[in-house]
Amino acid sequence: MFRKHEMIPSKHMGRDVHVWRYGNFGPPLIAFPSASGMAHEWENHGMVDALSDWLEQGRLKLYTVESNVSAVWTRKEVPPHERIKQHMPYERWVMDELVPFIRRDCRVDDIPIAVAGTSLGALYAANFALKFPSVFRYALCMSGRYDATWMTDGFVNEDVYFNSPISYVPGIQGEYLEQIRKHTHLSLVCGQGQWEDGNIEDTQHFASLLQAKGISHQLDLWGTDVSHQWPWWARQARHHLSGYVHARN
Repeated sequence: MFRKHEMIPSKHMGRDVHVWRYGNFGPPLIAFPSASGMAHEWENHGMVDALSDWLEQGRLKLYTVESNVSAVWTRKEVPPHERIKQHMPYERWVMDELVPFIRRDCRVDDIPIAVAGTSLGALYAANFALKFPSVFRYALCMSGRYDATWMTDGFVNEDVYFNSPISYVPGIQGEYLEQIRKHTHLSLVCGQGQWEDGNIEDTQHFASLLQAKGISHQLDLWGTDVSHQWPWWARQARHHLSGYVHARN
């Protein structure tokens, strides 16, 4: 299986950004990390192995990226109004620098891209799919929290609001809503076992908001034995990405 570490220069981030890419061919998938923020997280925890046959067969092309999760969400010693300012450079890196890199790598200028993430990575996947529906056509969101204010201790400003799907989805309307309805599908997956408190409730609430807006989605709650852990996420990724892989091959 093709595997390569990249350092992508970023004018928005002011530094080179870590990306790992796997596979030579196939529909592209960006995987956002959880609270670690590390680009190699998916490989370290068995997620790449779970998808390895598709990667080897040219049925999927995977890009695992680092994120700014610590600077924006989890570094509680910094006030939230300062932390959230760090998110826009990362969003611009994804849209202005990572997406063109992937499209050049795939040799298709307008190829649709899927996104995925576990835990805090699920918030990133949902946000990018909803905010940029013409680019990201499918999002796999596993064990996510979609009300970002739980990480800002209730603080809300415009930047927090527009990165908190449970906050902004009720206000989506008009042409923007039609673009999401036309292009994007979200799979919302969560176990009901250990360490999923809060994630279950957010996942169900988020699904109800998407339902009210007529946005294509699937709510998939796994059993009470399914915990907030990587072996379960590997099984969930394998189950849900099979549809994405087979639809595009």
